Amino acid sequence: MSPVPGPALVVGLGNPGPDYEGTRHNVGTRVAALLATRAGAGRFSAHKRSNSDIAQGRLAGRPVTVAVPRTYMNLSGGPVAGLVQYFSIPPTEVIVVHDELDLDFGVVRLKRGGGEGGHNGLRSISKALGTKDYLRVRFGIGRPPGRQDPADYVLKRFSGVENKELDVGLDLAADAAEALLSEGLEPAQNRFHPLSG
Repeated sequence: MSPVPGPALVVGLGNPGPDYEGTRHNVGTRVAALLATRAGAGRFSAHKRSNSDIAQGRLAGRPVTVAVPRTYMNLSGGPVAGLVQYFSIPPTEVIVVHDELDLDFGVVRLKRGGGEGGHNGLRSISKALGTKDYLRVRFGIGRPPGRQDPADYVLKRFSGVENKELDVGLDLAADAAEALLSEGLEPAQNRFHPLSG
């Protein structure tokens, strides 16, 4: 099924404030910033009706709103539902970019629907939208070492080794989001998922 050429919403998940900048849980917001630049939108501005920061422009020839909720991760659903309602965008045309514990660091995978894998941001969005049928760009952050609590691990910053590779991974995730907009899910998966896995 080819993508609908109408407007789309891309949401980068994270936590607000300087304490969380650069943490694993905030990779979605960093990909959103890249996409806002690519869309020619410049800076984000406050969208008070949805409690989000948004940037509007065009990606893959489509009008796109790139958004970052101003709430904490586990309350992301309210802002996303507010944006969907305000801009009249169907949930099927929403792309959520988020960190993924179940993928190795830097691996990017695309999917529509399915479980939330314990991700509180996704759980909040699914509940607020009343559906899981939105698109996801999953950015791998890997599992915590040893017995470290995953809840602590996601709030830590990337290691020095990871930081050297991070920009490449973030660019790849932004490319994948653009592919979803221009090609649809299956062609984008074919391009970004290696045959071996």
